[in-house]
Amino acid sequence: MSSVGFDAAWHATDLGEYRACRYTYESYSYESLPPLGPDLHTGAFQWFGGVGDVLPEQVVRLDGLAGKLTAGGLTLPQDFVTFQTHANTYLSLDEVSVTGCWTNMSEPLPSPVEPGAVLVRFFRDQQDCVIWYLNLRPTGETFVVFSHLDYEYEYEARRDGEAVQTDLDDVEEQRAAIFWCAPSFEEFAHRFWVENRLWRAISDGELPPAEAQLRDYLDHYVLSRPGA
Repeated sequence: MSSVGFDAAWHATDLGEYRACRYTYESYSYESLPPLGPDLHTGAFQWFGGVGDVLPEQVVRLDGLAGKLTAGGLTLPQDFVTFQTHANTYLSLDEVSVTGCWTNMSEPLPSPVEPGAVLVRFFRDQQDCVIWYLNLRPTGETFVVFSHLDYEYEYEARRDGEAVQTDLDDVEEQRAAIFWCAPSFEEFAHRFWVENRLWRAISDGELPPAEAQLRDYLDHYVLSRPGA
C-alpha cells in the first residue's frame, strides 16, 4: 500500500448487523475487508457470470477516451474496457447500487498529486458524497481511488475563474482528499457488486442459498468479532 502513495480505505455503507455505518457511507480500513480471491480477477468477470454481447456504441466511446490518453503514453486497463463495452456488465453497478450510484465517465483529468498521471472518473454517488476514479500512471500501473471532490468540476471552475472547494496546487491537501481503494477495476467492481447485493439480501432477511460467495463474505465479519 505504501508504494501507491495514498492512504487505503473502502468507502461504503453498512452490512446490517455484520458491519455498522453511522451515516450513508463510512470509510473502512482496507485490511478489515473480506478477501475476494485474486485468482477470480482475470478480466473475464467469471464471478459475474460472463460479460455478454459487445455494445458497439460503447466501444466507440471507450476508443475515443483511449485515444485521448495515448498522447500522454497512458492506456485504459483492459478489465475496465471489457466491463464498459459489454451488455451484461455495463451499468450493472448502477442497477445494484443501494445508494443511487451511477456510471459517469469524465475526460482524462491531470492528477493533482503526481505529474504525468491521470484520473478518469467512472462512478459517483447520486449526491456526490463519494466519487470513484481510475488512477492511471505513466508506468502502466492502474488502480482505483475515491474522493469527495469532483476533479472535473474543480479544474473547470478554476479555469473559468469561479470559486473552488480546494487548492489544486496544494499537493498535501490533494493527497489527503484521495484514497486508494482497489488494486484493479475488476476488484472494485466485484466488491461493490457483492456488498450491494448483500445489503439487499440482509434487508430482505434472506441470503440467496446458492451464492456461497455472499455467505463467505459475511462469515469474515462473524469470525472477526471478539470471542468468535
